[in-house]
Amino acid sequence: MQTFIFIMDIMGVIVFAASGALVASRKEMDLVGFGLMASLTGVGGGTLRDLLLDRPVFWISDPLPVWICLGIATLIFFSAHIIQRRYVVLLWADAIGIALYGVMGAELARQSGAGPLVAIVMGMMTASFGGLIRDVICNETPLILGKEVYATAAALAAAVHIGLCSFGVPFEISVFSGIGAGFLLRAAGIAKGLALPTYKARPGRDY
Repeated sequence: MQTFIFIMDIMGVIVFAASGALVASRKEMDLVGFGLMASLTGVGGGTLRDLLLDRPVFWISDPLPVWICLGIATLIFFSAHIIQRRYVVLLWADAIGIALYGVMGAELARQSGAGPLVAIVMGMMTASFGGLIRDVICNETPLILGKEVYATAAALAAAVHIGLCSFGVPFEISVFSGIGAGFLLRAAGIAKGLALPTYKARPGRDY
């Protein structure tokens, strides 16, 4: 199980680092900027998760994720010009990342003894915080504040995984079900503009 979680962690780091580096390319940053944005996006959510759960911060105990972020940043620095529609690639890379990290964050919280609700919240925070840092620093409208479903997809991925685990479903099935559910919901947001109802302003009453 731990090996499986490690693989998911690395996959999440890769796609989120790529999304951070793609934003750096849109902002025409230098190589240091690429490395910074890839690293912040790749490990930001996991760092928050580990700090809140009082766990050893994963990239401090093993710096491999940081090396991966720097490697992805360097690769995209020299190849981003090949990608014609970088924002579209960013959206889909981010969609994969929030599905992976939503499940993984929830699972690590569950292993740390957190209850179902806390585990789901941790999954959502793990999946969304790195992208939030990326967008704020780059002066972009955070995807989490967009109209399309975003954090909801991460929460769904975490909830499906935690729910299936509570019913004794095999671990691998619950993991892939959670990832699939989260990705499909976010994909519907990207492709179809699926969004939650928003607040509609109404005139106040005089009493």
